[in-house]
Amino acid sequence: MPGQVTKGDQFDALQLLGFLALVSSGLVFSRQIKLGEAARNAAIWIGIAGAILVGYSFRNDAVSLFERVRAELLPAYAARAGDHAITVNASEDHGFYVMGQVNGATIRFAIDTGANGVVLSPADAERAGIDPASLKFALPSETANGVGYTAPVTLSRLDVGGQIHLTDVPAEVDKTPMTVSLLGMAFLHRLESFEVKGDQMTLRWR
Repeated sequence: MPGQVTKGDQFDALQLLGFLALVSSGLVFSRQIKLGEAARNAAIWIGIAGAILVGYSFRNDAVSLFERVRAELLPAYAARAGDHAITVNASEDHGFYVMGQVNGATIRFAIDTGANGVVLSPADAERAGIDPASLKFALPSETANGVGYTAPVTLSRLDVGGQIHLTDVPAEVDKTPMTVSLLGMAFLHRLESFEVKGDQMTLRWR
């Protein structure tokens, strides 16, 4: 498997394999050598070692496959799409949602091109260590229910899709409860690009 396991790794693995085969077959601790049993035990260890080597060599492919399957079953979980790119599948309501973290707290976001910035619900803000009661909600914003008010905050760390990592992100906390927090254009503009094709959104960053 060229390029996957180094020669040093292969040599160490073969040494360990030989030792385990000897121990298992009884060549070390038994006075009477049973060649048939020794060969069978050695073959078992060779098979185990081979399976481990194959799994190690293709671990990145296995992770990628797991992410794609998970994204199909749970659209809010992003899947890697090459270097510096992730894809997000549309949910049943045709919106795009993605799992992220704010200051280490897991939060489900809606990717909303109609929103200006990053907006946290009061509940999500509290989980991220921000006390809504200590904020001053003085920024007016137009909502479907009329004028609402938000408070400005700065997020020490914002992680999106398990791959995008941003620090010192300007954001807002909404005064009224929200069903989901938002990632708006202020977030999307910090990326290299984003595009929607069918039921899939791709986010790319430098």
